[in-house]
Amino acid sequence: MDGSPALSLLLIASSRHLASLELRDLLAYLKQQELNESIKLQLIDPGQHPELLEHYRLVATPALVKLNPQPRQVFTGVTMLDQVRAWLNRWHQMERVSGLGVSLDVLEDDSARSSRILELEDQLLVLRQENEALSSRLRIQERQLRMVAHDLRTPLTAANLALQSFELNQIDVVHLRDVLSRRLHDMEQLSRDLLEAGSTRWEALFNPQRLALSQLCADVLLELEKMWSGRGLEIITDIPSDLPDVFADARRMRQVLLNLLENAFKFTADQGMVKLALMHRTSQWVQVSVSDNGPGIPASDQGRIFLDTVRLPGTSKQTSGFGVGLAVCRRIVEVHGGKIWVVSSPGEGSSFCFTVPIWRGQSP
Repeated sequence: MDGSPALSLLLIASSRHLASLELRDLLAYLKQQELNESIKLQLIDPGQHPELLEHYRLVATPALVKLNPQPRQVFTGVTMLDQVRAWLNRWHQMERVSGLGVSLDVLEDDSARSSRILELEDQLLVLRQENEALSSRLRIQERQLRMVAHDLRTPLTAANLALQSFELNQIDVVHLRDVLSRRLHDMEQLSRDLLEAGSTRWEALFNPQRLALSQLCADVLLELEKMWSGRGLEIITDIPSDLPDVFADARRMRQVLLNLLENAFKFTADQGMVKLALMHRTSQWVQVSVSDNGPGIPASDQGRIFLDTVRLPGTSKQTSGFGVGLAVCRRIVEVHGGKIWVVSSPGEGSSFCFTVPIWRGQSP
């Protein structure tokens, strides 16, 4: 056997990934195997070499790629160590079989045929794995496009409402210019997100800063004034004067508030009530609640309304849209480390709540 390693592996993981217990155990296991086997392991940071994500058709990181012996295999998820343990003996078998070279073509005994069958089975498993990875990647890209499309609808809606309010002399030209300027800025940023969506995780496209959430809530209510003015709605705001600042992406938080309040106004009948409440829940979190006395949501649907493309059958005919607004809210809240949930009963309205971390001197 020559000096080249029998088994060549490539681990694509960031420093944050390498700090996880799963990857530490995987690295310890591979280093232990290096003492007894001819193994070459390379570590690559995907942030420094993003082209590898496309080259190896990766849909998630961290990922372990078996480069040699052929065929190539890719492993992801928290069970990478278990997968490597299960495959290691078969990889060495494949290497010994391929090392026989010409002898396999000459000998047609049961042992040779068994080795070939084993190799074909491995190739079939790899093809299935690659097919699943490609299907997953297509689903992710489709979801990203839906998310960006919905993201673009939010500033367009706000700009359109501002124009309508200006035409009805409800706001002056200074306010109109301010709203249009901010919404155009949002759309410019969203267009950048769309260009990056093919190579970057959607969740990474946010920039948390110190944020005065009470002021943001006031701005959002003003932007949506067209949806509630003249309808006799009771708008209740409960925002403590001593509310601490939060650590969040202002644009994304605005998007969550716009989505939740827009839904509340949309599904609340004239003369109804919409309430926006902020509460300093703990030393670490601020809780935001958007409540209405609309038709409510059945208990059977409450567990799935935050999933992608889920729309309630009773509302799909009344409203337009892509049906991903609540899924967008969920992903934004979760990226910030918070949680989002709904409390609702049919005929008694709904209350959508989410948490956002308090600013304690964090850096972006």
